[in-house]
Amino acid sequence: MQKKAANLAVVTNNTFEAFKADNLTHYDISSALQTTLEFDELVHIFSNKIQNLIPHSGFVYSNEEFDLEIKNGIVTRSSCSYAMKVEEQQLGELKLMRRQKFSEQELTMIETLLCCLIYPLRNATLFQQAMNLAFTDVLTQTRNRSAFNDIVRREIRLAHRNGNHLSVIFIDIDHFKSINDNYGHQCGDLALTSVAKWINESIRSSDIVFRYGGEEFVVLLSETDLDGAELLAERIRQNIENHIFAYGLETIRMTASLGTSTLRGDDTLDKFIDRADQAMYRAKQTGRNRVVTA
Repeated sequence: MQKKAANLAVVTNNTFEAFKADNLTHYDISSALQTTLEFDELVHIFSNKIQNLIPHSGFVYSNEEFDLEIKNGIVTRSSCSYAMKVEEQQLGELKLMRRQKFSEQELTMIETLLCCLIYPLRNATLFQQAMNLAFTDVLTQTRNRSAFNDIVRREIRLAHRNGNHLSVIFIDIDHFKSINDNYGHQCGDLALTSVAKWINESIRSSDIVFRYGGEEFVVLLSETDLDGAELLAERIRQNIENHIFAYGLETIRMTASLGTSTLRGDDTLDKFIDRADQAMYRAKQTGRNRVVTA
């Protein structure tokens, strides 16, 4: 076990091999961790399972590869942190917290117990990497329509269950066909990647961008009401309009038409999406380069 500064230890697969040889009493923890491939569920299960052995008031799990930070419980000054990896693959960092300092015996036990967690985390990492590849638009590096269909259903369930706002913005590039016709499809591809970049520059870290199809993008906004969605849509519209796209010796100005809607209490998925889609088409029909709210 290699110690780092600030009580940060590295738990590796080598540690796990030693653990298997010396200690087989934590089968219950390992079995419970085999039931999911979700990072959030894994760290919650692990925390609950070790609570009687290592009492703690909260935890923070972070994973830079997937831009994750999962928090639970009470933040305290006393903590211990562990970076985990297997076969040189980084699996994130787990911090356990409580008011009183952890003893050396407890720290040793935590390091042993964490060996139950590294392979489930490795499996979750491989699963998430595969899902990211399957759900990513290769050209724009935004999420694709399959990802949207999956994520929007989950977000609708959460919004209905928790009583939270959920909004969506549909974005369609104006006169995109003329870009392809006049300058070629390579120029069209560069235009799409530029617009995706400008959309990402305009949104918050909690918002998700999808390429819905062709020249159409969607932004999903959790915990955002209709006024907030309209403000964000206008920011996106202005950011696209204010950029000049250069291709060879040509400069091309682009605009977009945007439609927004917010989830209502009796909404189905189709109703929620259709309102934003229809609002976007009204923006097209009433002059383009504008935001229409449903």
